[in-house]
Amino acid sequence: MTVKAKPLHRRLYDGWMVIAGRFAFVQTLVILAIFYGLLIGPWGAGAALLRRDLLDKRRLREGGSAWHDAENVKPDLERAQHQF
Repeated sequence: MTVKAKPLHRRLYDGWMVIAGRFAFVQTLVILAIFYGLLIGPWGAGAALLRRDLLDKRRLREGGSAWHDAENVKPDLERAQHQF
């Protein structure tokens, strides 16, 4: 029983897909590192230097609650229509 070899174009395609998969993995890591290094990292460092409490954690550490009262607005048809 003989095994038929793959055509040349199929072997080239399969080889290219292996190479492209490795490049895609590296490219994803590079893009995410740049995104973090240029946007997320400096923004977080700036918030820390300015002592910003963006998650309002100080109030929770002091024994407070995360509960926020809702607006005391009487529900009506016009207000409900603006939700969409």
